[in-house]
Amino acid sequence: MAEALILMLLEKLASVTIQLTEKKVRLVLDVEKEVEEFTGNLEAIQAVLEDAEQKQVKDASVRNWLDKLKEVSFKMDDVLDEWNTEILRQKVENQETHNETALVTKKKVWISIPSHCFCFGQVSRVSLRRDIALIIKDLNDKLTVIANQRQAYNLQSIERSAEQPERNKSSSFVDISKVFGRDNEKDILISRLLSENSQEERALLVIPIIGMGGVGKTTLTQLVYNDENVKSHFEMRIWVCVSDPFDEIKIAKAITDGNGVSNSDELEAVLQCMSKSIEGKKFLLVLDDVWTQNHTKWEQLELPLMKNCGKGSRIIVTTRKEEVAIMMGATPQMMHLNQLSMQNCLSLFNHIAFLDRKEDVSTVFRAIGEGIVKKCKGLPLAAKTLASLMRYRKTMKEWQDVLDCKIWDIEGFEQQVFQPLFLSYHDLAPAVRRCLLYCATFPKDYVFDKNILIELWMSQDYLHSRGNHEKEVVGQIFFDNLVMRSFFQDLVDDEFDKLTMRCKMHDIVHDFVQSLTEKECVIMELSGASDKTEPLVSNKLRHFTLMSAPEFPSSMPSQNYKNLRTLTTFNCKISAIDSKLISELRCLRTLNLCHNGLQELPENIGDLLHLRALKELPKSMGKLISLRHLYIQFCDQLKYLPKGIGRLTSLQTLDMCPVYGSEDDEAFKLGDLGSLDQLQGALTIKVLGDWKHANEAENARLWNKKQLFYLGVDTSDDNMSRKSNVKILNLLRPHQDLNSLEISVYNGTTWPHWIMSLYNLRVLSLDSCECEFLPPLGKLPFLEKLSVSYMARLKKVGVEFLGIEEAQTSMKSSKRTVLFPKLKQLLFWRLVELEEWNGMEGWKEEDSDITIMPCLSSLRIMDCSNLRLLPDFLQRSQLQSLEIIGSWILARCCEEGRGREWPKISHIRNIKVEYH
Repeated sequence: MAEALILMLLEKLASVTIQLTEKKVRLVLDVEKEVEEFTGNLEAIQAVLEDAEQKQVKDASVRNWLDKLKEVSFKMDDVLDEWNTEILRQKVENQETHNETALVTKKKVWISIPSHCFCFGQVSRVSLRRDIALIIKDLNDKLTVIANQRQAYNLQSIERSAEQPERNKSSSFVDISKVFGRDNEKDILISRLLSENSQEERALLVIPIIGMGGVGKTTLTQLVYNDENVKSHFEMRIWVCVSDPFDEIKIAKAITDGNGVSNSDELEAVLQCMSKSIEGKKFLLVLDDVWTQNHTKWEQLELPLMKNCGKGSRIIVTTRKEEVAIMMGATPQMMHLNQLSMQNCLSLFNHIAFLDRKEDVSTVFRAIGEGIVKKCKGLPLAAKTLASLMRYRKTMKEWQDVLDCKIWDIEGFEQQVFQPLFLSYHDLAPAVRRCLLYCATFPKDYVFDKNILIELWMSQDYLHSRGNHEKEVVGQIFFDNLVMRSFFQDLVDDEFDKLTMRCKMHDIVHDFVQSLTEKECVIMELSGASDKTEPLVSNKLRHFTLMSAPEFPSSMPSQNYKNLRTLTTFNCKISAIDSKLISELRCLRTLNLCHNGLQELPENIGDLLHLRALKELPKSMGKLISLRHLYIQFCDQLKYLPKGIGRLTSLQTLDMCPVYGSEDDEAFKLGDLGSLDQLQGALTIKVLGDWKHANEAENARLWNKKQLFYLGVDTSDDNMSRKSNVKILNLLRPHQDLNSLEISVYNGTTWPHWIMSLYNLRVLSLDSCECEFLPPLGKLPFLEKLSVSYMARLKKVGVEFLGIEEAQTSMKSSKRTVLFPKLKQLLFWRLVELEEWNGMEGWKEEDSDITIMPCLSSLRIMDCSNLRLLPDFLQRSQLQSLEIIGSWILARCCEEGRGREWPKISHIRNIKVEYH
């Protein structure tokens, strides 16, 4: 983690140096020399960090040295953040003063920041005239001492890949009696090995087995390798433990072993010898524990194997990294190995823990044993390790102690189970490691939202632009990196929003990251006001999570808060926050107070200069100039946003925006959205009240917010006139690349004119609208999901919905037309007046140049009580699923074999009809 922190700090210092060089910024005192010296010291330390990171595991003195380094680095990071925040604040104020549209100004910025703005106790009472240069000098002196100490610990400059952590070697031998629950996976893998596919283009098939460390990839491969059917099927079987680094010569010699091994260490000679040993033979090669993503190295080995192998040869590759399978071009054959079931994990544990014990003794401990096994969450290595330890625990108290303690405190567990995870962790780039460790701030079984997690990484300054890649793109790359190395599991990908993914972290992985961050990340769980907690006293605490608490714990000393960068609550019922607490949180970057029932927040929350991500709404919003992410969707009592939000030009997330048409100068207006062009992701605008100046909607400049993915517009207020409603919606034109749109409670009789210009729209929801017809949505080329609901005036859906004129239905065209070319899912719900859904009269696809809904796979018609007619084109559709629920007239018309509409739907595989 220290390495990533140093890299980030060096980038910030480089930016400051540029500012000083270009004379865009001046301070009370000159700091160029101090910044240069601080940068030089950091660079000297950076050279030995890889050695220090490895030695700290066993050397407590090196660990303390790293802690001191991180402490100074964190403080310098806070100083630079306040520097940049003040620059941004003055730019915004200068813009407001001159009423400019651009934020950039050529005016020199003079910074004189009172010392109480800084978050170090040792400078809290110094004179207000003391400037930033003295603080940097103080930190520089401390860093100089730390830099000199590196020689005392004999820290050397080493390449990151030069010295690898110790890795266990594997062989093909396996004790079948200790394997539980892999029968299905074994059968699938054997089937792939033995199948003779005449259409297989490649004679050599590569089958990657992917999973987290300790899940049993090697064990499964050993089972298959020693299966009698597999033995008899292949002429040769070779097992090679590859590990890291990937050594082509060593691997080739292992394949050749016993068949004329070359004495040469030249790659050409070794590969020639290997080629002769396998020539024309059908072989099974196991490459266990592969880490490399270097295609050149793999290709040098693969080519001679492929050219000389007999037909039907197979290679099994075990790896933790999906990138390995991608690099090998073997993703179609990829097998993801999941955890064991609870029952199989328990069987494995009992087999080892109760070996040679009397039945009555084992019965006494079995109930506690089940609780211990639950800690393993299906990870075989964890179950085996704990079972081996429990064999030597003889008393009930010893077993109960293991059940009650943190898993990394169990003797021997860290070495046996965390070591494989540390290998995966060590393989990550330093910046990715830091993002992984931040996940320790969340409780176990937490469902991560990829986009929100990336925003939180950004709020902590963990992500930095690389070349043309914005921070969000870098975050996507980091997240995918962690997924492909199995640090996340249970991935759920939204079918229509490909940028949205949810996932969990395995409990053992969570324990692992917590063990690496136990000084910096603390999760405190309280179940009641009477709970007594052990006071936490640590100035190293950076991230604090409070769970199930009725209020903030009084046992937390104030010094614990002063360096906090994250404060999060889960399942709490906090009703008020003391302003004294806020005054301690000077370094806070992320504040999450969701679902607490707070009526208001202290005004001094606007003094949190570093705050970038917030999940509740303070009144002094205009001061939070660095704020990037604001979530208020679940603030049900929030009537309006404060005016100051319009000053937050760094804001990237605003999930809900209630706006009134009133003359209140303190309230955020719809037109104030115009200055927030950095907004991205999802935005819902709730238009409330009566509007005298509907033209203000044009000032929102939604068309210029090109990073918005989803737009929701809700005009549900009864006080709004129909004329205002129509005008406002027409002026809220989004950019044409919008992906998802939802229009709710719209009382206009015509649709907004821009709706058909959304060329790339994929998801559309029309809910509670008063229009009597649907727009010509069949013309939208990429629409995949459409929902139409609660439209009380809609009586008929006809050809206008398809996007063609009546006259076109019978006309031949030289150009083939596809209507709704990408539509996959269609929902009609609560259209109580809808009677007919017509297609094109007399239409037959084979005689027409028009194709309708060729990709439609799911149609749901719910609570459309008067609908009695379906369109003819459904008869030629590719529908896989049809649901007719609560639409009793249509249900009767669709009765199997005798209903009037049955011929149109008889080809559909899955039909569900319910009358109520």
